[in-house]
Amino acid sequence: MDSARREEILKGLSDAVVEYEEDAAREWAQKALDEGVDAFDAIMNGLAAGMEIVGDLYDRQEYFVPELLMCADALYAGMDILKPHIKKESVPQRGQVVIGTVQGDVHDIGKNIIKLMFDVGGFTVHDLGRDVPLENFVQEQLRTDSEIVAMSAMMTTTMMGMKKVIEMIKAKNPNVAIMLGGAPVTKDVADLFGADGYAESAGNAVQEAIKMISRLREMHKE
Repeated sequence: MDSARREEILKGLSDAVVEYEEDAAREWAQKALDEGVDAFDAIMNGLAAGMEIVGDLYDRQEYFVPELLMCADALYAGMDILKPHIKKESVPQRGQVVIGTVQGDVHDIGKNIIKLMFDVGGFTVHDLGRDVPLENFVQEQLRTDSEIVAMSAMMTTTMMGMKKVIEMIKAKNPNVAIMLGGAPVTKDVADLFGADGYAESAGNAVQEAIKMISRLREMHKE
């Protein structure tokens, strides 16, 4: 395939995400497969590149959470077609993540987008869903031996549960990296609770995730 056509397909995928066109994302993903573009290349430099642009639009307040969600839907639509065709050798296996929204909290917008980003980046994701009993995070980490546990909370009351989970996990396995997210979580709170990283809100969770994708794309290029 000539490089101009590859670029055209990658741009088609990227634009479909930015313009939140699910059908277009499916069509370009199918073209990528039909015309021999590597599936992982199409995801990272097509769909994920589009999500980076979405992150910039969100930063500039041209897009808001509803647009982010529609863009994520287009991303999913393309991913569903491309993912089964990823060659094992093209994806660096980066490890495992346990993710969920803590007990008492049913908000999962940010969590779902973060999950998607981990997924794109070659992590194996164990999604516990929302309103997750605190000990389930600990049990799932031990069961899977995951390197990262990502928790989100959107309310101050549920946020306190994160501290307990961190204490329980670190007591059993001090090397696990713990990432917190959600509206009430600040850097100070994350530090105080003993977390290793944090994302401020659903939108910031997306930003964090998009930064992660940028880093993953850089690593992929090297």
